[in-house]
Amino acid sequence: MSIRLNKYIADAGVTSRRGADSLIEAGRVKVNGRRITELGYKVDEKSKVEVDGETISTSSSKTYLALYKPRGVLSTMFDPDGRPSLAELVDFRKERLFHVGRLDKDSEGLILLTNDGDVTFRATHPSYGLEKTYLVNYEGELPRDAKSILTKGVELEDGIARVTGCKELPNNWVELKIHEGRYHIIRRLMDAIGVDVLRLVRSQFGPILLGDLKEGRWRDLNDVEVANLHKALAL
Repeated sequence: MSIRLNKYIADAGVTSRRGADSLIEAGRVKVNGRRITELGYKVDEKSKVEVDGETISTSSSKTYLALYKPRGVLSTMFDPDGRPSLAELVDFRKERLFHVGRLDKDSEGLILLTNDGDVTFRATHPSYGLEKTYLVNYEGELPRDAKSILTKGVELEDGIARVTGCKELPNNWVELKIHEGRYHIIRRLMDAIGVDVLRLVRSQFGPILLGDLKEGRWRDLNDVEVANLHKALAL
């Protein structure tokens, strides 16, 4: 049975399907020794696929990790400048893992790592709209109408953004829920209502909870969590 080359690369845990398309277009992929730039190209189980000269293969064994990304760590599996990255936190894992979505360098909390290309693709695709939950520690006071403003929507430079939930918590914390994944979206929303963010923690990604996971540590998702994630992504 043949499959599209971008899916093969994603299933190998190299990157998402969109990322695989970029690799193909850039001429970084070879099949059976021939450089492929055609996005619709198909391969089968006998094909030898190379990315940047390294032979890759798909695995029937899928890995799903929940990781607590600390502040100061980049949401990447490799940084050419040698800055701290996610790979350093799971460097003894043999699987080739890919991060699902991103957290900016100064944010912390839950990020998923997997070698399941379909999960990576769907969980980061806007049409599936997985809800993310963030805990925000702020300075000063929230405007009285903060919940109303944030849920109705705020006009940002790249369009209107809104949260799906807003709950004030003790000690200058607020819980925000949002479907979007635009660049620095939570920080920009808080800035739009005149609030300075001191700390930003992602506590939930779709059906997966950060729970009591400690900073810099990870855990394997259990069978129920994996099933719930697949259900949320219609897999």
